[in-house]
Amino acid sequence: MVRLLHEQHEISETFVTHLLLRNIRYEADLVDQLFNSSEKRLARILLLLSNFGKESRAEPVLPRISQENLAEMVGTTRSRVSHFMNKFRELGFIEYGDQGGLTINSGLLSVVLHE
Repeated sequence: MVRLLHEQHEISETFVTHLLLRNIRYEADLVDQLFNSSEKRLARILLLLSNFGKESRAEPVLPRISQENLAEMVGTTRSRVSHFMNKFRELGFIEYGDQGGLTINSGLLSVVLHE
């Protein structure tokens, strides 16, 4: 890998870019964990999983992501995730599909931006 990085400048640039983007994401996750509520963290994770902002329409999240997995990502309990998911659904921010998929609507962004 070291030889490849020294010999091929294009691969070296791609690799360094990847590392920098990954570190930026780690820093954003740490700030999120320290300063935001679990509700905002869940909303942020759902938006990230749906690649929100790439297109203007609602996009499906992973077809089968469990509340236990979301709770681990958020750093809270499954019951809290369940509570927030029900709240998001009632407010129209998310929709459950027939196959268990999840659709994120753009209104969920207001949860993240609201102070």
